[in-house]
Amino acid sequence: MSLTVSILVTALPLVVAATAVPVNDAHPAVAGIVAPGAKLELVREGFNGTEGPVRLPDGSLLFTENRADRIVHVKPDGSSEVFLDNTGGANSLAIDAAGEVLAVQTAKPALAVIYPRDKARVLADSFDGHAFNRPNDLVIDRNGGVYFTDPGASPQQMAEARAVQVSTAPAAPPVTAIYYRAPDGKLTRVDGGFGRPNGVQLSPDEKVLYVADTYGEHVLAYDIAPGKVGPKREFAKLAGFRQTENGPSSGADGLATDARGNVYVASAAGVQVFAQDGKPLGIIATPKPPQNLAFAGADRKTLFIVGRGSVWKIATLVAGNAERAK
Repeated sequence: MSLTVSILVTALPLVVAATAVPVNDAHPAVAGIVAPGAKLELVREGFNGTEGPVRLPDGSLLFTENRADRIVHVKPDGSSEVFLDNTGGANSLAIDAAGEVLAVQTAKPALAVIYPRDKARVLADSFDGHAFNRPNDLVIDRNGGVYFTDPGASPQQMAEARAVQVSTAPAAPPVTAIYYRAPDGKLTRVDGGFGRPNGVQLSPDEKVLYVADTYGEHVLAYDIAPGKVGPKREFAKLAGFRQTENGPSSGADGLATDARGNVYVASAAGVQVFAQDGKPLGIIATPKPPQNLAFAGADRKTLFIVGRGSVWKIATLVAGNAERAK
């Protein structure tokens, strides 16, 4: 990848000194993933939203401070600086083979290249003549195709929209969907009309597409064959599934995979780790419910976890996928 980080523009003030928080003294339930006695370290907190982390070639990290409409760079020494302002409401990030930064945007819903600035362009903003609702997450395959989710607005966002509506006509329910933009630009709907598709990720061999359904009790999976994506199936059952004031929810959000094909899910219960066959391996506890995660560090053996304005990290025994930035 040719991406550089030469456009850092503003140093962010230190909010809280990094601290170490025990996750689980022995970690018997995450054997082979996190060493016994490993510590979850707070990198920084006090951000105005934390989402969409992705690893840079030097092992450092980008993530979106989505409510502030900017992207933050966490350098190897743990200091933070603004990488990019005015991102169009970027929520999640990915980096392609050319080193361009792609994002799903929410200000004017779209899939777009946002960096370098002179190459910024919209890749997709509608399907079958209908504008996207609120794209959430994305992953790039080795051919340059992009899978991304569009769950629409959250119940809270829908309630806020209804509260300020001038018209008496009811707001149309969002079309929840997973899309694929092929390298030639063709856009297809992989699946639609279910739950709340949120985080999206590929297995290392790219034969399985994983999708986190925030409203469901399971991480979903789709088997991928040349030229087609199979029907969805239940891959793994999530802990922490419960009834909330907005309905059933597992809190399932961002996803990551490691070099062995294990699947990591940010959820209401913490970071849940599953083997390739869906067997639960354990949970990495976090002080607040996590929202997204990515492997970074020079050896890709540091799992960065973001959520609720905070960034944490923990050393892992297995590296993240070497072929993708996340």
